[in-house]
Amino acid sequence: MQNYKTTFSIKRLWIILIVGMVFMFSILLLLGAQIYQQAPPMPNLVKSESGEVLFTGDEIETGQNVWQSIGGMEQGSIWGHGSYLAPDWSADWLHREAESLLALLMKTAHSGLSKAQNNALSRASLQTEMRKNTYQADTDTITVSDDRALAIQQVQTHYISLYTGDTPESLALRRDYAFPVHGLLTDEEAKQLSAFYFWTAWGATTNRPGQEITYTSNWPHEPLVGNKPTTEVLMWSIASIVLLLAAAGALVAYYAKQFDSWQDEVEPEEGIAKTDIFEQVVVTPSMRATAKYFWVVCAMFLAQVLLGIVTAHYAVEGQGLYGLPFAEYFPYSVTRTWHTQLAVLWIATAWLATGLYVAPMLSGKDPKFQLFGVNFLFISLLIIVIGSFAGQWAAVHRFFDDLTMNFWFGHQGYEYVDLGRFWQIYLTIGLFLWVGLVVRGLWPVLQQKGGKSLIYLVLVSAVAIGLLYAAGLMWGQHTHISVMEYWRWWVVHLWVEGIFEVFATAIISLLFVRMGILRTSTATVMVLLATIIFLFGGVLGTFHHLYFSGTPTSVIAVGAMISALEVVPLLVVGFEAYTRHKVETRTQWQLNYHWPFMFFAAVLFWNLVGAGVFGFMINPPIALYYMQGLNTTANHGHAALFGVYGMLGLGLTLYCMRGLTNIKLWNEKLLKISFWTLNIGLAMMTFLSLLPQGVLQTYMSIEYGYSFARSAEFIQSPIMQALVWLRVPGDIVFSVGVVCFVWFVFRAFVPKKQLT
Repeated sequence: MQNYKTTFSIKRLWIILIVGMVFMFSILLLLGAQIYQQAPPMPNLVKSESGEVLFTGDEIETGQNVWQSIGGMEQGSIWGHGSYLAPDWSADWLHREAESLLALLMKTAHSGLSKAQNNALSRASLQTEMRKNTYQADTDTITVSDDRALAIQQVQTHYISLYTGDTPESLALRRDYAFPVHGLLTDEEAKQLSAFYFWTAWGATTNRPGQEITYTSNWPHEPLVGNKPTTEVLMWSIASIVLLLAAAGALVAYYAKQFDSWQDEVEPEEGIAKTDIFEQVVVTPSMRATAKYFWVVCAMFLAQVLLGIVTAHYAVEGQGLYGLPFAEYFPYSVTRTWHTQLAVLWIATAWLATGLYVAPMLSGKDPKFQLFGVNFLFISLLIIVIGSFAGQWAAVHRFFDDLTMNFWFGHQGYEYVDLGRFWQIYLTIGLFLWVGLVVRGLWPVLQQKGGKSLIYLVLVSAVAIGLLYAAGLMWGQHTHISVMEYWRWWVVHLWVEGIFEVFATAIISLLFVRMGILRTSTATVMVLLATIIFLFGGVLGTFHHLYFSGTPTSVIAVGAMISALEVVPLLVVGFEAYTRHKVETRTQWQLNYHWPFMFFAAVLFWNLVGAGVFGFMINPPIALYYMQGLNTTANHGHAALFGVYGMLGLGLTLYCMRGLTNIKLWNEKLLKISFWTLNIGLAMMTFLSLLPQGVLQTYMSIEYGYSFARSAEFIQSPIMQALVWLRVPGDIVFSVGVVCFVWFVFRAFVPKKQLT
């Protein structure tokens, strides 16, 4: 049998990776061009048949900016993207407009017809009216019937009252949606906002020219207007599952065939190192300076969890926290913004700090001005976090009179990239500065002989981290939301979920090689092969987030087929876990790395459960058609974001602390409690609360329509409220783990003898 190393030469793998990435990104850009060309048109005018102007293009465009400034995707969602407490505004408007128009149509009695026949005729007329595309490109105008114009005005009145009124109905809904009690918008801003909501609903119910499907591929499910899954959604879902099974079988068979021979090649040629090589490493000034990054990681981690508890509590109390009027000062849109941003920021900071620590550790010295660069980057990080958070709070509280100022310094309203454009640019510059520091630190290692492929992969992934975050600068203040979504998922999917994982995998393998517990050639082949498998599914898998965002059906085809491959490498996680266990437990000195290795093991578990099982549950188009924007998404997000990337960040933090603190003074009991309570708490949170909520919402979405599954009527129902309260046990257990980890880090850096 050919062994693992000779089956795949390193050079061949590099060629496959480079050619494959050129091909994948070419397809990504090609379909991106189609999204630009086929996005739902934003008209200059919306008017009735009698000539009454309902909305202007400026009002729709300004309404989008108003929506961004009050939290955007952090207060409800558009086309299924955003938060889960308030409605999806596109689906909510669509349902309300359909009900209003149906009531108007049924007032027109048809002589000689029974009530049932009149009802059926009215429903048929409703679908014809709302699905017909009356957009005229030459005049850039949408024309609706007078009856529909009246229905639109009725829905607009509802929204203006929701955001500005003080009627019992509007106050009750503001409480259910966790809005501030006192409306913060003017009547004019509320009118502009409603124009934007109308347009997103229009795109979700209007057929594309010459087709029988809407601009959003018939999403959301809305029986009143005939929105149901398209043939393409069903066919590509079936095809994706068939491809998944075929690819899974092939990969598992390959691993089973190669596994035994590969095991013989894990150890370095000269055998496992007898001592901890890193015991002899001299901690340079710049390495020592990374300690404060890990302090900030702990502070942000703790703040993120506390904000998550507050945000979840809004689902049951609306306006407060155990009677305190919390929402008046920190509304749901603010706490959720900070909660989601902190999740990305503390995890990214842990990974970035690891790069700054490891680079000079491997080269053995600090390049000139490395210490200054590390400290400058740290100060910049603090300025970005504090400045962007303050801007978001000020935006939601309407301190920015000018919407352009809000875009630059306030709240962009787009989930995970909510920070103002100024702070976004500042962070992009900071990431490129980090790339420069890592490259300079590793440069001397490249001058050494042998084993350069792993170094190159670390450097390439580091550069990609800067480039892919910069993709978030590709949209502007007035960019079409379909186009914005395309670029936003470059950041969220490719930057957070893709390249960072490649960087972390490469740097961990590089450390294992330098520690003398893994053979260089084997590590290189392993990382390159894992990168190829992951990115070949991951790059074009970006499109599974864009099925129903005003994109062409080609996005569904490519997204469904390729994103199914993202699950495939997770099916062999057992092989990887066994191999890693063998590598990590060969010698006595490796016990010093027991807890970093345990957190890395947790990454493998949650990769399979959170990213694999929960991810694929919502991945096929037919599943996402009914589940998008429900708590099934939150379930996957929590299990994957913390379970995979968070656990990895904590493991890397402990790895670096190995050299920054005295391991003999580590409180192993605190770490043990932290590790198990974090994992058990996360499992309780998902299985006891988020998953049941999502499954129940999915049932309602299928049975009654998507708008009902997201309505205040259902979200505030006793059974949903009970499931929200079931988060409390898991949150408490998880919080114990967070506090123990933070306290462990504090005691490791500041032992008892320094406190006395």
